[in-house]
Amino acid sequence: MKEKGNPVPESTVGDSTELRLRPPRNKVDSRAVRWWLVQTVLLVVVPVLVLTVLGLLLPGAQVVLWLCAGGLAVAGLPLAILLPFWWYRVHRWEVTESAVYTRTGFFWQEWRAVPMSRIQTVDTQRGPLEQVFGLATVIVTTASAKGAVQIQGLDHQLAGDLAQQLTETTQATPGDAT
Repeated sequence: MKEKGNPVPESTVGDSTELRLRPPRNKVDSRAVRWWLVQTVLLVVVPVLVLTVLGLLLPGAQVVLWLCAGGLAVAGLPLAILLPFWWYRVHRWEVTESAVYTRTGFFWQEWRAVPMSRIQTVDTQRGPLEQVFGLATVIVTTASAKGAVQIQGLDHQLAGDLAQQLTETTQATPGDAT
């Protein structure tokens, strides 16, 4: 059955169901932009500060260290500020009765569909910054060589509810998850 505005998510051929890769519908929480922003700015600011302090402590290498700090700041800060907004535009997720769909990345996009029958574990994770922003990450582990699927930037309550829903659905789904 075709849903309005989206390609057919799955088709049935005889007794088998085939999952089709399609755009997930849900955006991450808007607070994820601030979370990503703080992370990326810290990734630039901390090395800039270290280089600056080293420049003060090592007068013989002062010019080189300060040039490196300045170059990193000039190149890194605009990227650190813009990337979170790009990520918010492209990160999507969705859970249906048959699969978990995710899309991440901007230049190199990764789209994944994980059938419920392949899910082995469902976890939630909340790092220190995620806790500050009230966010969490849901990690769906499969037997795939590609590894787990992560849905980052979810409201922590939604992440808990989603983990419970996925756990209940996978328990009720036939299959060996291997």
